[in-house]
Amino acid sequence: MSDRKLTGAEMGRIDADQYKALPPSGIVLVLDNIRSAHNVGSAFRTADAFKADKIWLCGICAQPPSAEIHKSALGAEFSVPWEHRPDTLALIRELRGQGYIPVAAEQTGNSVKLNNFIPSKEARYALVFGNEVDGVAQEVVDECDFCVEIPQRGTKHSMNVSVALGVVLWEFARRAFSANR
Repeated sequence: MSDRKLTGAEMGRIDADQYKALPPSGIVLVLDNIRSAHNVGSAFRTADAFKADKIWLCGICAQPPSAEIHKSALGAEFSVPWEHRPDTLALIRELRGQGYIPVAAEQTGNSVKLNNFIPSKEARYALVFGNEVDGVAQEVVDECDFCVEIPQRGTKHSMNVSVALGVVLWEFARRAFSANR
Protein backbone atom coordinates (compact mmCIF):
# COMPACT_ATOMS: atom_id res chain seq x y z
CA MET A 1 0.00 0.00 0.00
CA SER A 2 1.27 3.44 -0.88
CA ASP A 3 -0.47 6.50 0.44
CA ARG A 4 0.61 10.12 0.45
CA LYS A 5 0.80 11.89 3.78
CA LEU A 6 -1.37 15.00 4.08
CA THR A 7 0.12 18.44 4.54
CA GLY A 8 -0.94 20.67 7.40
CA ALA A 9 -2.98 22.81 5.01
CA GLU A 10 -4.81 19.75 3.69
CA MET A 11 -5.72 18.72 7.24
CA GLY A 12 -7.45 22.03 7.85
CA ARG A 13 -5.43 22.90 10.91
CA ILE A 14 -6.66 25.89 12.82
CA ASP A 15 -4.59 28.60 14.50
CA ALA A 16 -4.48 29.42 18.22
CA ASP A 17 -7.19 32.08 17.97
CA GLN A 18 -9.54 29.70 16.14
CA TYR A 19 -8.81 27.03 18.78
CA LYS A 20 -9.77 29.42 21.56
CA ALA A 21 -13.03 30.24 19.74
CA LEU A 22 -14.13 26.58 19.63
CA PRO A 23 -16.97 25.55 21.95
CA PRO A 24 -15.82 24.28 25.35
CA SER A 25 -15.22 20.56 25.73
CA GLY A 26 -16.05 20.43 29.42
CA ILE A 27 -12.62 18.98 30.26
CA VAL A 28 -9.84 20.69 32.17
CA LEU A 29 -6.55 19.09 33.15
CA VAL A 30 -4.94 19.42 36.55
CA LEU A 31 -1.24 18.57 36.73
CA ASP A 32 -0.24 17.80 40.31
CA ASN A 33 3.46 18.62 40.74
CA ILE A 34 4.68 17.34 37.36
CA ARG A 35 8.45 17.82 37.54
CA SER A 36 9.47 17.36 33.92
CA ALA A 37 9.04 20.33 31.60
CA HIS A 38 8.96 17.84 28.72
CA ASN A 39 5.97 16.07 30.30
CA VAL A 40 4.24 19.42 30.83
CA GLY A 41 4.89 20.30 27.19
CA SER A 42 3.49 16.96 26.09
CA ALA A 43 0.40 17.64 28.21
CA PHE A 44 -0.12 20.92 26.34
CA ARG A 45 0.22 19.22 22.97
CA THR A 46 -2.21 16.45 23.90
CA ALA A 47 -4.65 18.93 25.46
CA ASP A 48 -4.61 20.87 22.19
CA ALA A 49 -5.22 17.70 20.15
CA PHE A 50 -8.34 16.80 22.14
CA LYS A 51 -9.50 20.37 22.91
CA ALA A 52 -9.14 20.49 26.66
CA ASP A 53 -10.46 23.82 27.88
CA LYS A 54 -7.58 24.62 30.22
CA ILE A 55 -4.53 23.21 31.97
CA TRP A 56 -3.95 23.94 35.61
CA LEU A 57 -0.26 23.66 36.55
CA CYS A 58 -0.05 23.03 40.28
CA GLY A 59 2.79 23.14 42.78
CA ILE A 60 6.24 22.63 41.27
CA CYS A 61 5.06 22.20 37.67
CA ALA A 62 7.21 23.83 35.05
CA GLN A 63 5.46 26.79 33.44
CA PRO A 64 5.68 28.60 30.12
CA PRO A 65 7.64 30.32 28.82
CA SER A 66 10.14 27.49 28.76
CA ALA A 67 12.30 26.17 25.93
CA GLU A 68 11.79 22.61 27.23
CA ILE A 69 8.00 22.97 27.33
CA HIS A 70 8.00 24.53 23.87
CA LYS A 71 10.11 21.69 22.48
CA SER A 72 7.42 19.14 23.45
CA ALA A 73 4.36 21.37 23.07
CA LEU A 74 5.26 22.64 19.59
CA GLY A 75 3.38 25.85 20.31
CA ALA A 76 0.35 24.34 22.04
CA GLU A 77 1.25 26.37 25.11
CA PHE A 78 -0.09 29.33 23.10
CA SER A 79 -3.41 27.72 22.16
CA VAL A 80 -4.40 25.97 25.39
CA PRO A 81 -5.20 28.38 28.23
CA TRP A 82 -3.30 27.66 31.42
CA GLU A 83 -2.86 28.94 34.92
CA HIS A 84 -0.57 28.08 37.82
CA ARG A 85 -1.82 27.36 41.32
CA PRO A 86 0.43 26.60 44.28
CA ASP A 87 -2.04 24.19 45.95
CA THR A 88 -3.68 21.33 44.02
CA LEU A 89 -6.09 20.48 46.82
CA ALA A 90 -7.45 24.04 47.03
CA LEU A 91 -7.88 24.08 43.24
CA ILE A 92 -9.81 20.79 43.26
CA ARG A 93 -12.21 22.24 45.82
CA GLU A 94 -12.60 25.40 43.74
CA LEU A 95 -13.26 23.45 40.54
CA ARG A 96 -15.87 21.31 42.31
CA GLY A 97 -17.57 24.52 43.39
CA GLN A 98 -17.67 25.55 39.72
CA GLY A 99 -19.46 22.33 38.81
CA TYR A 100 -16.55 20.16 37.70
CA ILE A 101 -16.31 16.52 38.70
CA PRO A 102 -12.74 15.92 39.86
CA VAL A 103 -11.36 12.58 38.63
CA ALA A 104 -7.86 11.34 39.43
CA ALA A 105 -6.00 9.08 37.04
CA GLU A 106 -4.69 6.74 39.70
CA GLN A 107 -4.68 3.13 40.84
CA THR A 108 -6.65 2.73 44.06
CA GLY A 109 -8.68 0.03 45.76
CA ASN A 110 -11.87 1.46 44.26
CA SER A 111 -10.62 2.88 40.98
CA VAL A 112 -12.79 2.34 37.93
CA LYS A 113 -11.14 0.73 34.93
CA LEU A 114 -11.03 3.35 32.20
CA ASN A 115 -12.56 0.99 29.64
CA ASN A 116 -15.57 0.47 31.95
CA PHE A 117 -16.19 4.15 32.67
CA ILE A 118 -18.65 6.05 30.53
CA PRO A 119 -18.45 9.80 31.12
CA SER A 120 -21.66 11.77 31.16
CA LYS A 121 -22.09 13.92 28.07
CA GLU A 122 -23.50 16.74 30.20
CA ALA A 123 -20.83 16.71 32.93
CA ARG A 124 -17.69 18.80 33.17
CA TYR A 125 -14.58 16.97 34.32
CA ALA A 126 -11.34 18.04 35.98
CA LEU A 127 -8.89 15.23 35.14
CA VAL A 128 -6.05 15.09 37.65
CA PHE A 129 -2.63 13.63 36.81
CA GLY A 130 0.18 13.13 39.29
CA ASN A 131 3.90 13.49 39.28
CA GLU A 132 6.39 11.06 37.86
CA VAL A 133 7.46 9.55 41.19
CA ASP A 134 4.44 9.43 43.50
CA GLY A 135 1.44 9.94 41.21
CA VAL A 136 -1.48 12.01 42.46
CA ALA A 137 -1.00 13.06 46.10
CA GLN A 138 -3.18 11.02 48.48
CA GLU A 139 -4.90 14.13 49.85
CA VAL A 140 -5.88 15.06 46.28
CA VAL A 141 -7.09 11.51 45.55
CA ASP A 142 -9.22 11.74 48.71
CA GLU A 143 -10.80 14.98 47.43
CA CYS A 144 -11.65 13.59 43.98
CA ASP A 145 -15.06 12.06 43.31
CA PHE A 146 -13.42 8.90 41.99
CA CYS A 147 -10.35 7.54 40.22
CA VAL A 148 -9.97 6.00 36.80
CA GLU A 149 -7.30 3.41 36.14
CA ILE A 150 -5.82 2.44 32.80
CA PRO A 151 -5.97 -1.36 32.50
CA GLN A 152 -2.48 -2.77 32.04
CA ARG A 153 -1.17 -6.27 31.50
CA GLY A 154 2.59 -5.81 31.87
CA THR A 155 4.87 -5.97 34.89
CA LYS A 156 5.24 -2.24 35.68
CA HIS A 157 1.63 -1.14 36.23
CA SER A 158 2.65 2.43 35.58
CA MET A 159 3.11 4.74 32.62
CA ASN A 160 4.87 7.97 31.95
CA VAL A 161 2.45 10.71 32.98
CA SER A 162 2.31 12.17 29.47
CA VAL A 163 1.34 8.77 28.05
CA ALA A 164 -1.29 8.21 30.75
CA LEU A 165 -2.70 11.68 30.10
CA GLY A 166 -3.00 10.89 26.40
CA VAL A 167 -4.77 7.60 27.01
CA VAL A 168 -7.24 9.04 29.53
CA LEU A 169 -7.95 12.20 27.56
CA TRP A 170 -8.47 10.22 24.35
CA GLU A 171 -10.94 7.92 26.08
CA PHE A 172 -12.89 10.81 27.59
CA ALA A 173 -12.95 12.65 24.28
CA ARG A 174 -13.93 9.53 22.36
CA ARG A 175 -16.70 8.43 24.68
CA ALA A 176 -18.31 11.64 25.85
CA PHE A 177 -17.45 14.55 23.64
CA SER A 178 -16.76 13.45 20.09
CA ALA A 179 -20.17 14.28 18.63
CA ASN A 180 -21.68 16.39 21.37
CA ARG A 181 -19.57 19.46 22.03
